[in-house]
Amino acid sequence: MASQTQGIQQLLGAEKRAAEKVGEARKRKQRRLKQAKEEAQEEIERYRQERERQFKEFEAKHMGSREGVAAKIDADTVVKIEEMNRSISANKPALISEILQLVYDIKPELHRNYEFKK
Repeated sequence: MASQTQGIQQLLGAEKRAAEKVGEARKRKQRRLKQAKEEAQEEIERYRQERERQFKEFEAKHMGSREGVAAKIDADTVVKIEEMNRSISANKPALISEILQLVYDIKPELHRNYEFKK
């Protein structure tokens, strides 16, 4: 009976050691997964920064700086406003006379829905 108890104790000890080894393996696996995730995040961040730098270089090369674009837009706006003012000053007398002609040339007519009753 003592040998049976001793065998059971050995099995229980072996089971306990196996459970500890499985637990340690799970912990190592979790650490490796966490480390892999952190490395992937770092790689993603590096890639994002590189792509952003490339985009800014492309933007600067093809569009110029933001200040340059804003200055160009302002200059274009000033040119268009001056062009509109010249057009207004050139066409103003003709437009005023045409409007006055329409206002002064009144032709009285009966409305088309008016019915004459005797």
